[in-house]
Amino acid sequence: MGTKFSEDVISLSDLKVNPGKVVNHATDSKRPVLLTSRGRGVAVVQGLAEYEKNDEELAFVKAIAQGLMDIEEGKTVSLKDAKKRFGIS
Repeated sequence: MGTKFSEDVISLSDLKVNPGKVVNHATDSKRPVLLTSRGRGVAVVQGLAEYEKNDEELAFVKAIAQGLMDIEEGKTVSLKDAKKRFGIS
């Protein structure tokens, strides 16, 4: 989900006034909230579930990329050897 700048950009001074509202917005909308100071982005508030989901997706994509690099570099094992290594018949 993309950021809606009309709803998801909040100044640090507004955060200080009502932090719970900012956290609830990030959690309910499932979108990160960009915090600004003097008109520049400085941090992001994100709901925990979305953070964990994004972290898992990033780890998965990194594992796929590593696997593709391993294939390109010839770092492969035959299916027969892999089954033997893991004790699968």
